[in-house]
Amino acid sequence: MDSDLETRIDDRQGKDLRKGGKDLHKIFDVERPGDETRAEASPPPKDKKSPDADPRRSDDGGEAPERSDGSRTGKTGGLSRGRKILLGSAAAFAIAVVAAGGALYYAHYVAPYETTDDAFVDARSFSIAPKVAGYVVGAPVTDNQHVEAGQTLFDIDRRDYQIALEQAEAQVQSAQAAIQNYDAQIEAQKAQVQGAQSSVEQAEAALKFAQQDADRYSDLAKKGYGTVQNQQSTTSTLQQRQAAADQAKSSLAAATSQIKTLQASRESAVADLARARAQRDQAKLNLDYTHVAAAQSGRLVRLTGAKGQYAQAGQSLSMFVPDEIWVTANFKETQVADMRPGQKVDVEIDAYPGRKVTGHVDSVQPGSGTAFSLLPAENATGNYVKVTQRIPVKIVVDDWPRDVAIGPGLSIVPAVRVR
Repeated sequence: MDSDLETRIDDRQGKDLRKGGKDLHKIFDVERPGDETRAEASPPPKDKKSPDADPRRSDDGGEAPERSDGSRTGKTGGLSRGRKILLGSAAAFAIAVVAAGGALYYAHYVAPYETTDDAFVDARSFSIAPKVAGYVVGAPVTDNQHVEAGQTLFDIDRRDYQIALEQAEAQVQSAQAAIQNYDAQIEAQKAQVQGAQSSVEQAEAALKFAQQDADRYSDLAKKGYGTVQNQQSTTSTLQQRQAAADQAKSSLAAATSQIKTLQASRESAVADLARARAQRDQAKLNLDYTHVAAAQSGRLVRLTGAKGQYAQAGQSLSMFVPDEIWVTANFKETQVADMRPGQKVDVEIDAYPGRKVTGHVDSVQPGSGTAFSLLPAENATGNYVKVTQRIPVKIVVDDWPRDVAIGPGLSIVPAVRVR
């Protein structure tokens, strides 16, 4: 019984081995020994078509063996290998074309440019503030409005300043009148000086005659021809004429010094006139300062002033952004080696991605941004870590878009052609 069981097991294993071998021959497309003999011994097919027209037949006229998936071997397998070679060649060619295109694109559109996303629109913005205090009586502007140079922005109540101007005008007139009064006094005093000069001359003439008369009577008295009384009389007359001459000279000196006093007073009046005129000019300026106008064309932003508001001198009523704006791009210091003024720049605006504008490099700041900051770095103290610095570059745009709002702070992506 054991021998029969072993015989059946051996027969079963043999069948399994033969079946496995047949399957392997089908998978690897290899003819087993005896297949060719069986193919020659098999009767020809009843189909009238030529064996060459049947793709299922092999080169020797027999039927091509089937694979495990139901497909047949033969010329079909040869065509698949050719197609694979063709597809591989096409793929390699496509990769080469893409690589060449990428290299050309890099050489023409990437390598010649330096770009950064650390860039923004910049302008010299400033605040609009009145120079004099008062109530706002007019504000003919609105938020984000574009204004031209000379256009009215705010009006301050001008009545107080008009009165101050009239007072200053009155002071000017008073100072002018004082000067005219001093001029008249000086002229009158000059006349008195001339009169005093005449009195001096008259006194000196009388003194001279008295001196001669006294000398004559004195000589006669010495010779015995004259009386002592006449001698004494002429001597007294001489002394009187001498006193009169001295008095006339003193009057002349006093009149002359009075002219100098009047002239000094006139100089003081002239200074008062100059001060009055300065006060008048200041009053005119203050009156003009009540009218706040645009110094240049631009836009009003952050408008806070309104009619009826009391504005202090220097109080901000609005921010003003001039029409002259540009791009400040902070490039790395390793990017500015070939950057020069005049180089063309392609500018992309993040807020308006569909718009591209062009410009040129205006200037490169001679120093890093941190060197001019409020608290510059002190590299001489503590541990040092080298950090790539940023260099501000000013880029002027040729023509900004006019149908959209563009102002300071908008993000920009510039591409400078440096090579």
